Amino acid sequence: MGKHNCRIGFNDGLLMIIGIPLLSFIIPIVFFNCRFNRAPYLTWDKYFTTMIITTVIWLGNRYIMIYSRKKYPIFDEVRRRIIFQSVLMFIFTVTANTVMGIFTKNIFADEHAAYFSETDILIHSNSAALFCTIMIIAIYESIYFMHQLRHSVEETENLKRENLAAQLNALRTQVNPHFLFNNLNTLSSIIPEDPKQAVDFVQHLSKVYRHILEVKDEKSISLKDELDLMNAYTFLLKTRFGDNLAVNINVSAEKMQKKIVPLSLQILMENAIKHNIVSAEKPLHIDVFAENGSLVISNNLQMKNQINESTGIGLDNIRNRYKLLSDKPVKVTESETNFTVSIPLIDN
Repeated sequence: MGKHNCRIGFNDGLLMIIGIPLLSFIIPIVFFNCRFNRAPYLTWDKYFTTMIITTVIWLGNRYIMIYSRKKYPIFDEVRRRIIFQSVLMFIFTVTANTVMGIFTKNIFADEHAAYFSETDILIHSNSAALFCTIMIIAIYESIYFMHQLRHSVEETENLKRENLAAQLNALRTQVNPHFLFNNLNTLSSIIPEDPKQAVDFVQHLSKVYRHILEVKDEKSISLKDELDLMNAYTFLLKTRFGDNLAVNINVSAEKMQKKIVPLSLQILMENAIKHNIVSAEKPLHIDVFAENGSLVISNNLQMKNQINESTGIGLDNIRNRYKLLSDKPVKVTESETNFTVSIPLIDN
């Protein structure tokens, strides 16, 4: 009972088991005025005769429905299919009912002669058959359209998920080249000055990049893992800037299991270094703390005199990835002394 014809859209075995006997009981009462307590009586032979006719009409119309859906499988052809299907069903129903009525007319005609003429019996019989057909069409088509609608919704959701995954992958690819470019520049500057320090730098760079590879396919990671990466990346930055760069992290342990977009802290630190002066006269301070359901990254503002304006790729990357994962926005505020970014902490 678990399997079904894909053209039907559901397992109709139970429907036929209940529907055919029920219609066979209703038709003699409604269309032939049969009763249990008076003539014309509803007898077992009338009931089983009606059941045979109902079964033939039901199965025949069911086959016509399957054939019509094979002939017009495209959803845009529904109107054409319904017209084609209805005409075939009407012809089949009237023909089959009339032919079977000829062989079974004695069962109804003898007792009903006092109440109905042969023409009336034929009209009532075909009316009952058409009623049966309309019921079949209504039930099957409504369930079929519900099935198609559910399939369409599931297909749309799958496409949305695939589209989101594609967008996330596209956004992630912006991070790795940016990361490599900045750190290879740093490495090239310290190799001539201190080869041993360069070796340590490469080892830490390898550690950071290994972490990036581990989280590159994740939509979000725990704040603890992101801060671990930030600490390792801070080592790389302080190798170059020494005491000219100060990073202060103050996040309570209870916030550590919150989720965050991977590599977002790294991007924000890179932006702070890229756009601000970092020197003994003007040390750069970066503060990281949790506040009002967000992680706040703030640095003192001492902008470099840059010929080209910032493209904002890093911040746009973070904003776009958060749009795909959370309704909460990324907030950016700038004052005369500080530049602050608040990124939402996502619940598990």
